[in-house]
Amino acid sequence: MESQKPIGIFDSGIGGLTVAKEIMNLMPWENIVYLGDTARVPYGSKSKETITRFAKEGVSFLMKQDVKMIVIACNTVSATCLEKLQDMLPVPVVGVIEPGARAAVKATKNRKVGVIGTERTVKSGAYERAIRAINENIAIFSRACPLFVPLVEEGWLENEVAYHTAKIYLAPLQKEGIDTLVLGCTHYPLLKPTLKKVMGDKVTLVDSALETAREVAAILFEKGLERGQGLLPHYKFFVSDDPERFIKVGEAFLQRPINPINVVDPEHW
Repeated sequence: MESQKPIGIFDSGIGGLTVAKEIMNLMPWENIVYLGDTARVPYGSKSKETITRFAKEGVSFLMKQDVKMIVIACNTVSATCLEKLQDMLPVPVVGVIEPGARAAVKATKNRKVGVIGTERTVKSGAYERAIRAINENIAIFSRACPLFVPLVEEGWLENEVAYHTAKIYLAPLQKEGIDTLVLGCTHYPLLKPTLKKVMGDKVTLVDSALETAREVAAILFEKGLERGQGLLPHYKFFVSDDPERFIKVGEAFLQRPINPINVVDPEHW
């Protein structure tokens, strides 16, 4: 049955676990296959053509796992080639930008929103377009934070290096008086304690993970693809390199074992 098939989740590395966690919490009966391209992370500084090629390879691999839908849990890929992936695949494909934009519009009171992301996501202007499509009167201030992804992949989430890096990156946005900060990369929520420390309690941190999980639930319901509630789920994880680091950081974040984990060479996807 189609409904028994897993949800496929694709990310450039470990950051997509922020989306996976919300899906696990919201729909604890759904099976999940996760693919993190840890051999080629970060994606954010790469060209549009390279990102598109990597993404096509990743989703093709997930299709071989017989998934019923695919979540692109990577802002860089969502900003670069989501529509192409939706056109090429026979299953529903969900990105993370529009759900994040909706959450930001809902959260802001003074209509000043900051967006942080990879160089590719910020250059694409995807968040600006998505936010302005909902409310064109919101002022948007964007900043690329390329060092955040390597910090997260390294597991350096709350040390001095992470704190001082965040302080330097976020200072211009603080000067603009933003009251809402969109974490425009699924790696960034793992840095939430550090980002909160820098930004203070008056700024709402928005990540797209929960909104994306809600969108996934709505699509499964609408298409009659929900797995039966109460069933035990099966989670399968694939990475393209360094499973030990992925397990160490991922298990601490998910608060559950990452098992089984399989290493797959991107050359053979």
